[in-house]
Amino acid sequence: MADVPDILSLRALNRATLDRQFLLGRPAGSAEQVIAHLGGMQAQAPLAPYTGLWSRLVHFKPEELSTLISERKVVRGHLQRSTVHLVTAQDYLDFRPLFVHLSSRSARTNFTAGLAGADPDDVVARARAVLSGTALTRAELGRLLAEKWPDADPGALAYIGGSGLPTIQIPPRGIWGEKGPARFALAEDWLGRPVPGQPEPAAVERVVLRGIGAFGPMTVADLQQWSGLTRLREITERLAGQLRGFRGEDGAELLDLPDAPRPDPDKPAPPRFLPEYDNLLLSHADRSRIIPHTRPVPLPAGNGSTQGTVLFDGRWQGMWRIASGVMTIEAFVPLPDEVAAEGARLAEFTGAAAGDVRVISRY
Repeated sequence: MADVPDILSLRALNRATLDRQFLLGRPAGSAEQVIAHLGGMQAQAPLAPYTGLWSRLVHFKPEELSTLISERKVVRGHLQRSTVHLVTAQDYLDFRPLFVHLSSRSARTNFTAGLAGADPDDVVARARAVLSGTALTRAELGRLLAEKWPDADPGALAYIGGSGLPTIQIPPRGIWGEKGPARFALAEDWLGRPVPGQPEPAAVERVVLRGIGAFGPMTVADLQQWSGLTRLREITERLAGQLRGFRGEDGAELLDLPDAPRPDPDKPAPPRFLPEYDNLLLSHADRSRIIPHTRPVPLPAGNGSTQGTVLFDGRWQGMWRIASGVMTIEAFVPLPDEVAAEGARLAEFTGAAAGDVRVISRY
């Protein structure tokens, strides 16, 4: 491989990240392999990973992911940034102990006032007992906890109790073609294996390396944005012998795996359609490698299969939405016909009427 310059342009960073995200070319691998490589896919919109995998794999069919979820090989639970991610079962067991404090701290910050004096640790312990051997919605959990603390807000009890436990959102939610409320089960019940109470000594180092491998090259701030973890500079310093340093155009220190792909910046990037909440747009403190404008990343409510963002030349240059069988593309810049053709293929994948694609100019 040719020598890579010490300074990486924004375009070079764009192509490197797209390549690791399987967005320069669709490989013929499996959904499970892609999910593992990406360190998970954001999935509070339960069907978003289906759209994300369709954009990243050449032969992806919804049944592949539905089967992985049903067979408990991949799961949906709170991890990075205290948001719901779809990860392999093994990654959940390995990484959940690192992230449990994020969701617990967030819940206690926002909901302790509603506990009416109940001790948060007692609420978590009671929630574990209530959830043991069953699965409940958050509302059901709150009602059962309120039997012990009738003066407390059931919603606050549910958030405090559930956030302090390793839980999985179980099917039918997240299964293509099916619907269901968010029901939570203890991960140890769902997976048949205990979740460690404390992370393994090298767990955070593995998370850092996985993040760089999927989203790199990255700054320390990028790593912290992607994961939600803090004080990662001391971790990257410990990993210095396993990392290669670069500089961005702005002089920022970038870290990468020595043998990670860094394609030619002039390599063409085909149009790609991403679901809402795709980590490509959310996982860098400096998002300029993907976002060339000042529009905020949209975070709409939805199931993940009807709207999202459009990449053109590797950057976010439009929005897409499917409604009443019509694929509508809002273009921020002039887009060639190949973008509409990709939109038609996505519409066919989702089951919407194929061929009816409308492009609206927003420039």
